[in-house]
Amino acid sequence: MKIAAIGEAMIELSMAGDTAAVGVAGDTLNTAIYLKRSAPGFQVDYVTRLGTDAFSDRIANFICAEGIGTQSIKRDPKGTPGLYAIATDDSGERSFTYWRDSAAARMTFMTDSGPDFAVLAQYDVIYLSGITMAILSPTTRAGLMRFLQTFRDAGGRVCYDSNYRPRLWEDAQTARSSNDAMWRLTDIALPSIDDEHTISDETPEAIARRFVDMGRTGALKRGESGPLCLKTGTSYDFPVAENVVDTTAAGDSFNGGYLAASLMGASQVNALRAGHDLAAQVIGHKGAILPK
Repeated sequence: MKIAAIGEAMIELSMAGDTAAVGVAGDTLNTAIYLKRSAPGFQVDYVTRLGTDAFSDRIANFICAEGIGTQSIKRDPKGTPGLYAIATDDSGERSFTYWRDSAAARMTFMTDSGPDFAVLAQYDVIYLSGITMAILSPTTRAGLMRFLQTFRDAGGRVCYDSNYRPRLWEDAQTARSSNDAMWRLTDIALPSIDDEHTISDETPEAIARRFVDMGRTGALKRGESGPLCLKTGTSYDFPVAENVVDTTAAGDSFNGGYLAASLMGASQVNALRAGHDLAAQVIGHKGAILPK
């Protein structure tokens, strides 16, 4: 199976007092890494754009070292990668500061003659997020949605996590309309209750009903309440994580574990458990990516 994850890979600064550990991360990249680690037999490629600078080289080398394919990454001598810093409070909750306005990833798919999505046609599954959509220009975003419809019509599967970052969008209405359109194009839905509440202002009960009524495969991530199976509307009593150090990539790692199990043919309860157990490990560690 060939899987493409589309998004932005960034330089990560994980703060510890006045010092910082330097790493590489990004929401869809995190998911791609955990998906590949959980299903090493799958071909998982990352689709983005990087610069030709030393930090871009560091990102490309990191992705390659994780067994993620880099052949669909374009390099732009005029571009640079984005950067973000993580600070965590005493309970492990994180806050982010970003420097990404000029990131090369914003030009993913762009050519001199406009957006070109031909690189995606080779894959069986495409994974992307609301962050992926937000960083793209309106023209590229609209073109990507048209491509995804064609991709699905030809038998491909689309996986989506709304992963809402308000500052990345032109305005809230654009975010809502784009998100609604993406759910209609999605085969495996991986929303989180917090993101969906921020976007829609619905109650948790209304959000759960909306997604179950869509009839999609997937999971509604609900933090300590555990994931809700979207296919059946069933909740499961999985153990709550005992050690919370840093909640960075909790949802991304859940997505990776869930997708690996689901795409390998596991039952929904086992796929949900795989995602939940992996996320519980990740939040007991500082930073987005667990050491190998």
